[in-house]
Amino acid sequence: MNKEGKSYSQYRAMFAIAKASLRSITRSPSAVIFSLAFPLIFIIVFGFIGKGVMKVDVGLDKNCDKNNPVYQALVNVPMIKFVEGLDEKETLLQLQKGRLDVSLNIQKNITGANPPYIVHLRTSNASAEKANIFRSVLNNIFYQVNYMAVHVPPALAELKETKIQGREYKSIDFILPGQLGFSLLSSGVFGTAFVFLSLRQTLVIKRFFATPIGRPYIILGEAISRLVFALAGALLIILIGHFLFGFTLIHGIFTVFDMLLLSTLGLIVFMGFGFAVSGIAKNESSVPPIANIITLPQFLLSGTFFSIEAFPAWLQPICKVLPLTYLNDAMRKVAFEGAGLMEIGPQLLVILIWGVLVYALAIKVFKWE
Repeated sequence: MNKEGKSYSQYRAMFAIAKASLRSITRSPSAVIFSLAFPLIFIIVFGFIGKGVMKVDVGLDKNCDKNNPVYQALVNVPMIKFVEGLDEKETLLQLQKGRLDVSLNIQKNITGANPPYIVHLRTSNASAEKANIFRSVLNNIFYQVNYMAVHVPPALAELKETKIQGREYKSIDFILPGQLGFSLLSSGVFGTAFVFLSLRQTLVIKRFFATPIGRPYIILGEAISRLVFALAGALLIILIGHFLFGFTLIHGIFTVFDMLLLSTLGLIVFMGFGFAVSGIAKNESSVPPIANIITLPQFLLSGTFFSIEAFPAWLQPICKVLPLTYLNDAMRKVAFEGAGLMEIGPQLLVILIWGVLVYALAIKVFKWE
């Protein structure tokens, strides 16, 4: 009871802390720069530049003839990655969603006449740019094989192309989820680590202990302020990407809602890293080196700027362990492919496992004083 006879409200105190913390976040230049300005700058830059050529994913029909010069030449093209083992239904689905760039089936000409081979190619406007690249590679192979054989280019193969409908996969559809993950990781790790270390060093937490508020409500108050700030930034990033650069929101407002739910989960997990860093760091100058050990590998290796398929094969297993990889992947599947939360269950499971592990560490190393 206070002097006026009113009972003390833990929730009122918690929201007061959240309000004060949110005010301090919005007044912090570093918080605004890392959580909002940097991601927006990257989105604008990549939105105007467009997407560079990486790998061309080619779905190989199970009945494709591999004993021919066309296939043998394609195998030696570094940018081409063959995907085998898909049935007809799955191949069409992957083409429509842009996971496959083209589908290829090479067969001998059963008539016995020229050309000796028929190349069946299926493309989708979900990956029109890479389909054009693959078509150019095929034409170059036709010319090279013919020239080396007889120096007079007869027809080596006839190209038969079928186009199916699909959503256009733009550069912003890859870049924006990565930059959103960048923002959440920065806010969760750096923001949380600096705040709690500062509160401890300035004895603010000690002053909290002189009040009736419980320790969990202190953490919840700070967490709520970070969630509000981060989700407001996430919403702004999504809307700017959609209305300025055509970022795909396949189910409109429902997709935005799902992305914000993923953002909430990701931020909660990344805040666990921040709590751990604040417990390990001795002073503010030691926060950046420790935090960078956690964040830099994820910024660079989690598909934030480039697909992890662009990295060497020996590095990809490391990429596939990092939590930001799964958050970025889940964001892209929800936004472009229209995947529901049940369909991204494997990604959510890995993120939750990381959450359990990191909070177990945070509880062990976190210090109140």
